[in-house]
Amino acid sequence: MSQKMVKSTSTVAIFTLLSRILGFSRDIILASVFGAGGMFDAFVIAFKLPNFLRRLFGEGAFAQAFVPILAEHRANQSPEAAQAFVDHIAGTLAGIVLLVVVLAEIIAPLLVMIFAPGFLQHPDRFQLATQLIHILFPYLWLIVLTAFAGAVLNTCGIFAAPAFTPILLNVAMIATALWFAPHSENPIHTLAWGVIAGGILQLLIQIPFLQKVNLMPRFKWGIRHDGVVRVMKRMLPALFGVSVAQISLLVDSMFASFLPKGSISWLYYSDRLIYFPLGIIGVAIATVVMPYLSRQYSEKSESDFSATLDWALRTVLFIGLPAAVGLFILSAPILSTLIHYGKFTSYDVIMTSKSLSAFAVGLPAFMLIKILASAFYSRQNIKTPVKVGVYAMITNIILNAALIFPLKHAGLALATSLSSVLNAGLLWILLSKNGIFHAGSQWRKATVQLILANGVMGVLIAWMAGDVAPWLSWSVMIRALHLAGILSAGIVSYIAMLWIMGLRLRHFRSPT
Repeated sequence: MSQKMVKSTSTVAIFTLLSRILGFSRDIILASVFGAGGMFDAFVIAFKLPNFLRRLFGEGAFAQAFVPILAEHRANQSPEAAQAFVDHIAGTLAGIVLLVVVLAEIIAPLLVMIFAPGFLQHPDRFQLATQLIHILFPYLWLIVLTAFAGAVLNTCGIFAAPAFTPILLNVAMIATALWFAPHSENPIHTLAWGVIAGGILQLLIQIPFLQKVNLMPRFKWGIRHDGVVRVMKRMLPALFGVSVAQISLLVDSMFASFLPKGSISWLYYSDRLIYFPLGIIGVAIATVVMPYLSRQYSEKSESDFSATLDWALRTVLFIGLPAAVGLFILSAPILSTLIHYGKFTSYDVIMTSKSLSAFAVGLPAFMLIKILASAFYSRQNIKTPVKVGVYAMITNIILNAALIFPLKHAGLALATSLSSVLNAGLLWILLSKNGIFHAGSQWRKATVQLILANGVMGVLIAWMAGDVAPWLSWSVMIRALHLAGILSAGIVSYIAMLWIMGLRLRHFRSPT
């Protein structure tokens, strides 16, 4: 790897980690300031809708289609041709998204009826969600253009500015929640305006860099421009894949809207806590192995491909499984330590801990899906993960309907976990059945090591944590010190058990 690539990767990694830490801090502050209730439920629903469309228009599918074609224009055509391509993509994308935003502003009440039908039974929540959609939907236009600008800059070898943009949104929301919302007549409206301010900052910071690379777009409508047509054709299959996962999340929200107030907030906070290890471990390992898998497939090195996949899966399980066990057992102690402040009550901690434990059941599967799907994508096979995703989505909906009555919001979280286990299991089976992945001889021993080490760790931390009641009354310092002690003991016991059973660090060295 060249020195420039190492520097770029390090820059992105640092900003990504900082963004995740700030995002985590943001959620702690939001819990303290707004708590979990009907007001924050409405905000979560209203914020989900533009974020759902952002993932369709602005990230993933668009970047995968746009970046290679822009790189081709810059390498093989004149600067004028590259500028024209950027101009027409920017104009077409901005125009389409603007139409979507205007339409959403007009039909905002209908959107609430569709995606939070349970709010119809609570006119105050319904009205608030509608008002928040009016404020928040323009964020879609801002973030899509931000993602577009980031894709242009990444193609030109500039990574710091795009990687820094998520930090600005978190800073804007934190500042709004701490200093403006408490002095506002309508704090949740103020938070929504903070999101818009963050979106504006995210877009503005990239303009000087676009000017520096001489690709500042001059917006031109170009639905029939050759480059635009090529991007749209490449986007369509990936869009369907992205939409499957996003539709599943929206269906969860539809079910949750019928539950008591606070349920959507409890699910939000537990989901955000699960995403922290998922983002750091699962996404990081998938990002690292994807280029290796792609290269090995192109070189027809099937044995190396299987060995790399084997290493990634074992690494994810040895790190992800103890994280899941810890979150499952220590859900209430962790939540009481992190977000039991201000308006986030003891009752909120107990309710959120139920959904966090349910999400923890699926954490290893969430991580495995990132790796297993990458194995298919690296082989230019998008259809198989999408098909499996559809089966998982249907299963999730059925389980939502079955589990929501006995388990309430925790049932929705458990449905997500179980459908993800199905998703990961099917992907694993298909890779093995098609001769792509051959589980190494060490898997039988690794399975025994995982079961025993996690069992010992689980018993120890459950005994040390004790009953949840004291955690809700202890001071912040006592909670933090006690939790730190339990986590330290858990980590030491887990590593010690693995060491006793013969596992060494060299067993995790990448085969490539």
